[in-house]
Amino acid sequence: MFGRLGAGDWWHLDTVAIFAVVASRRRVRMVPMDKSAITPEVVRCLVRDQFPDWAQLAIRPVNADGWDNTSFRLGDDFVARLPSADPYAPQVDKEQRWLPYLRQQLPVPIPEPVARGRPGCGFPRPWSVLRWLPGVPLSGLHVDEEALADDLATFLRSLRAIDTTGAPEAGPQSFHRGGDLGVYDDDVERSLDKLDGDLDTGAARAVWARARSSQRAQPPVWLHGDVAPSNLLVLDGRLAAVIDFGQSAVGDPACDLVMAWTYFGSNARRRFLDRTELDGDTVDRARGWALWKGLLAVAGAAHNGADPAAVSRRWGWSRTPAEVLDLLVLD
Repeated sequence: MFGRLGAGDWWHLDTVAIFAVVASRRRVRMVPMDKSAITPEVVRCLVRDQFPDWAQLAIRPVNADGWDNTSFRLGDDFVARLPSADPYAPQVDKEQRWLPYLRQQLPVPIPEPVARGRPGCGFPRPWSVLRWLPGVPLSGLHVDEEALADDLATFLRSLRAIDTTGAPEAGPQSFHRGGDLGVYDDDVERSLDKLDGDLDTGAARAVWARARSSQRAQPPVWLHGDVAPSNLLVLDGRLAAVIDFGQSAVGDPACDLVMAWTYFGSNARRRFLDRTELDGDTVDRARGWALWKGLLAVAGAAHNGADPAAVSRRWGWSRTPAEVLDLLVLD
């Protein structure tokens, strides 16, 4: 879900513990060159060997990094983006192919690929160089939520309106974003079993059942797949760019609405959901996506002794996972 999670250096053991659970639920097999081994020295070697014209540019880690990819500033104008494990490598070609097509039709900037790198210097996967986008991740900022709700809803409507001919379908390549929520039935049930007594599990099961009771009847549409504060850049309080399309696909856009519960307050939540112009069944499925994410965070933290509140801050949520779950069962 969650890439580019929060501001600052968030790569600590509690977040690793949560994402180990996420990775296992995705059936992701991590490989020997994990995230910690992707260093500025590796990037410097790759750039020197493959793009010598950029060899003198400064290389430094970004302030707000993510899970699927490890990113580094390359001079002032570029960012090198390296998949953190083999299952994320197909995102490179997807973004190289589709970002130039999408960016021409959206109301705010999205990443622009400028080069595709190949394996080398001990790094076993393809990688990308993208143009750096100005703006600050929304995570932890105080902005006019209703204005942001308008901006984000406009972006998502524009994304859904783009022609889908030949586009990548939702499924394993998008980690099922845009696909059938039923993939996560077992995750939800296991998490609810662990949280019995700490949560109204009956109400939570009712939210999940309602989400699972419908399927999208309309044609598939473009979706981002990981709409989170850490992937939204703002300037002067307004949406300035949307980043990280690694989980993008065509399918059911319900997963793109999760910020309604993880971030927005009540007024902005209603405004956002209204202005996305999606039907009630889609909103119900979106609640299911939010429930799954909240349950995974709480249950994973309990299992690993991590602090779920700290994890949610790094994800850019404005409330803790427990608060998200309470909101979903009471809203």
